[in-house]
Amino acid sequence: MRLEAITWERLTDALAERVTATTPKDGSSWLRVAVDGAPAAAPGDLAGALAEALRLRGRAVHRAGTFGFLRPASLRLEHGREDPDAFHDEWFDRQALWREVFQPLDPGGTGRVLPDLWDPVTDRATRSAYVTLPPGGVLLLHGPFLLGHWFPFDLSVHLKLSPAALARRTPEDERWTLPAFARYEAETRPEEAADVVVRADDPRRPAWSGAR
Repeated sequence: MRLEAITWERLTDALAERVTATTPKDGSSWLRVAVDGAPAAAPGDLAGALAEALRLRGRAVHRAGTFGFLRPASLRLEHGREDPDAFHDEWFDRQALWREVFQPLDPGGTGRVLPDLWDPVTDRATRSAYVTLPPGGVLLLHGPFLLGHWFPFDLSVHLKLSPAALARRTPEDERWTLPAFARYEAETRPEEAADVVVRADDPRRPAWSGAR
């Protein structure tokens, strides 16, 4: 895949234009956009910048992170606190994402979505209030392992890190997660699944695949 150098500012504007020009694939009244990437690639930062760029273009945006939809510790840590396969398979409550985020944005849905579900610090439900995303609004879901689960994304962006860059930028106490990301690359092949790929090995000099 040929990647072109770009600045984060230009990338954000280009993605905002791409989102604005995108039509929901299933006739929904809302757009659903993934910003997929390991925490070391900071997908939440790009999602935040993209949300602001879309709001400046007059679009309502709901930004949500997968770490707000963790499963309870008794389930996600059943095989220990540093099990990479459990991190890949069991940490995130994908059923809750379907139920509380995606189904309300189905064609004919209410647009009433839950911002988050579980607080990993207290290991209790956050009890956050529902928010209503108006028709024409955009869901920006960011976090790891978003692709390969049949989530109905209308546009997906994958932040790619080489294994060396991922290891270098992952904190020492989180490096046990590296095999999970290697497995994701091997099994899901997010670089092929995503609509847009952004290489972020050097956070000062991103490169992207363009609007393919």
